[in-house]
Amino acid sequence: MSELQHYRLRDFVARLAGLLDAQPQESEILEKGSEWLRELIQHDDWLDERFAQPHPERYQQYLLYADAQQRFSVVSFVWGPGQSTPIHDHRVWGLIGMLRGAEISQSWRSDEKGLQPDGAPVRLEPGRVEAVSPGVGDIHRVSNAFDDSVSISIHVYGANIGAVKRAVYREDGSEKTFISGYSNRYLPNIWDLSHG
Repeated sequence: MSELQHYRLRDFVARLAGLLDAQPQESEILEKGSEWLRELIQHDDWLDERFAQPHPERYQQYLLYADAQQRFSVVSFVWGPGQSTPIHDHRVWGLIGMLRGAEISQSWRSDEKGLQPDGAPVRLEPGRVEAVSPGVGDIHRVSNAFDDSVSISIHVYGANIGAVKRAVYREDGSEKTFISGYSNRYLPNIWDLSHG
């Protein structure tokens, strides 16, 4: 793990943990968290290559940090060419910051006819941050904007997202619950001060 990874990610985590210690409203978490995540993803020199590896069949979700009190987690999402998620929710607040490549995010809403697209798809380019939560819109489908290259985004969630029971949705609005887990077995130690 590089010195830059330790410093940049450690600084982001420390700031967010300090904010959460004050038990702010979700709107403040999303506002300040977005600002700090935007600062983190301005630099594409800190993510360890072990947590940037695509899989030929499905996107990868690498845990970078999980708060000991389960208040938040930081994850790298690695999208192989043409890969996408099913329509899904999160059930906690979340921030998505684009590090490399680009993603297309389509929001969905539920009505009496089932699930319907909610607005036009949004293209996330490097440096852009989007928020999700049950309060601001929580159901979407995300896909790599490219069919010939890898894209990587950094996600921050208001829980240990790999352990949260949430749902994927069929277009008729019915849902199937799941717990995602993570793609990595090795967890980085961002507090190892011998590297930074």
